[in-house]
Amino acid sequence: MQYRNLGRSGLRVSALCLGTMQFGWTASEEESDRILTEALEAGINFIDTADIYSRWVPGNPGGVAEAILGKWLRASPERRRQVVLATKVRGPMGDGPNDEGLSRVHIQEAVQGSLRRLGVEAIDLYQLHWPDDRTPIDETLRALDDLIERGLVRYIGASNFAAWKVLQALWTSDRLGVAGFVSIQPHYNLVHRSEFERELEPACGACGLGVLPYSPLAGGFLTGKYLREQPPPAGSRAEKSGQMQKLILDPRSWAVVDEAEQIAARHGASLSQVALAWLLARPAVTSPIIGPRSLEQLHDNLGALGLQLSEEEQTALAQCSDWS
Repeated sequence: MQYRNLGRSGLRVSALCLGTMQFGWTASEEESDRILTEALEAGINFIDTADIYSRWVPGNPGGVAEAILGKWLRASPERRRQVVLATKVRGPMGDGPNDEGLSRVHIQEAVQGSLRRLGVEAIDLYQLHWPDDRTPIDETLRALDDLIERGLVRYIGASNFAAWKVLQALWTSDRLGVAGFVSIQPHYNLVHRSEFERELEPACGACGLGVLPYSPLAGGFLTGKYLREQPPPAGSRAEKSGQMQKLILDPRSWAVVDEAEQIAARHGASLSQVALAWLLARPAVTSPIIGPRSLEQLHDNLGALGLQLSEEEQTALAQCSDWS
């Protein structure tokens, strides 16, 4: 396993981060335990979750992934020392007007809920899940800095922030003399590049931020699970995703798949391993967030770590995906 500094911090994290969005949703608690255990044994020390996982599922109150992860951590006290634990705040955790957002009130309540479900005394990386335009960034950053001062949080980061909002937050933290972001979670993969590369990538490079891409396999599109230019199966999650339908019906997406499959065949690798290896080779990327829902998927993802793409292969993939 390779380990990298998280941005300009001294925190060392594995080159792959284990995402837990599937836990308690498409992965049972038992399978989630197996995935966590094997990931740790493989050297993954970086685990990412969020308080709202998986509140969108009927009957799921949110906090389920955190609770599964917390139970796994408590089963072996040594695990907490080995793991860099990341979670997020922003989404609705109740029906009241203050049960979501990035206000001081919600952040203080949400962090206590996450700490309780995770069964830990401190969160290593506490991230803003997406912006809250109703709350001044000053209030949010002061509240996060208070958590650091109290020893409840060690580092802070953000997800789904535009470049200008990242720079605004960093400038504000510098002006206030409070802790600033060390990392950003962008939506970034071979068929979804411009959102990150146009402005956010140079901003992260200039400010020394760690980059933790989520959806590195484009929601499964870069695994080969979908049929060429055919609508996704009726009733599937992909059917409800306009973005996935656009990918499936766009010939340019399949040109990327074709190139990646040719490269995969030369290496005896899978399509998903090529997609992950391309991200791992990007200078700006710290640790892509994988989200396996089975041991088979985890093992496949881990195989990307040993796949070295040549400069010619990286260039070929970049050229055929430069529309995205």
